[in-house]
Amino acid sequence: MFERSTPRIAATCAAALLVLGGAAACGDDSSAGADGNRIDVVAAFYPLQFVAERVGGDAVAVTNLVKPGAESHDLELNPQQVGQLTDAKLVIYLKGFQPAVDEAVTQQAGDRAFDVATAVPLLDAAAGGHDHDHEGEDGHDDHGHGDEASPEPTAAEEDGHDHDSGGKDLHFWLDPSRLATVADEFAKRLGETDADRAADYTARAQALRTELTALDQEYEQGLATCQRRELVTSHSAFGYLADRYKLEQIGITGLTPEDEPSPQRLAEVTEEAKLHGATTIFFETLVSPKVAETIAREVGARTAVLDPLEGLQAGSTGDYLSVMRTNLATLKPALGCS
Repeated sequence: MFERSTPRIAATCAAALLVLGGAAACGDDSSAGADGNRIDVVAAFYPLQFVAERVGGDAVAVTNLVKPGAESHDLELNPQQVGQLTDAKLVIYLKGFQPAVDEAVTQQAGDRAFDVATAVPLLDAAAGGHDHDHEGEDGHDDHGHGDEASPEPTAAEEDGHDHDSGGKDLHFWLDPSRLATVADEFAKRLGETDADRAADYTARAQALRTELTALDQEYEQGLATCQRRELVTSHSAFGYLADRYKLEQIGITGLTPEDEPSPQRLAEVTEEAKLHGATTIFFETLVSPKVAETIAREVGARTAVLDPLEGLQAGSTGDYLSVMRTNLATLKPALGCS
């Protein structure tokens, strides 16, 4: 699905640099390069932009490679974006999540890139959308499903198309505690780049950790006592949320939201939703709700939006914290939480 045109783009950009004699040929004149007191940071997609802006404060200028309302997985870079990567003092990205970004980082910014996957432990991808295999991680139990047979691989995994993640689920930011750790590590990297303001970056990361800890506690309390703990989702992006708060994710599609579920998978999810008495089938903001609506009709359930926070919607005035709280407010009645 991903057409990896980045080498061609990079070559185009390189040619432009040679002709015009400077990095500005592929750069963004509106970026922070015009302000010598600010650090240019490129973020690969929204949660990383949120971390960079909160930790960096007014000392950084952050460029997000994904526009609001766009799907982040299948990003392809244009020459201007390649130039932004080339010029940035620091690039924050998630290796395996966006192949075009991985290639551009390797070619243009390898020594200035912070791969957030090196900062936090990643969960194994759940083959059929189920999250039964994380017992013992972060002290969570196995929810009593340890003796089930392994589900069949998703179409994405059969094609080897799992964001090149090495069999890992990359949606770590839906666990606020992991995002806090990424913020701490990003502060260290910023401090190495800009030693004069290192203490400021550390202080901002600590302040963000306090906010994320409060959010984590809200989720712990809000989802502590629920009639149901099964989370039926159109996209298996919520493994970290399920693992953190002792829920069970039942994903209609795999880790890639554009994958089409097989008729067999649709039948399996419908049966499980009925078995668990699901009242809500969740779909996400940037992907069509049709599959979720189909299962909801079969089950007699309603649909609701659960935002995986890969990006903000166009025109959104929210941020990571507000969207996560909206998700919690959606989950509580859907799961019958008291």
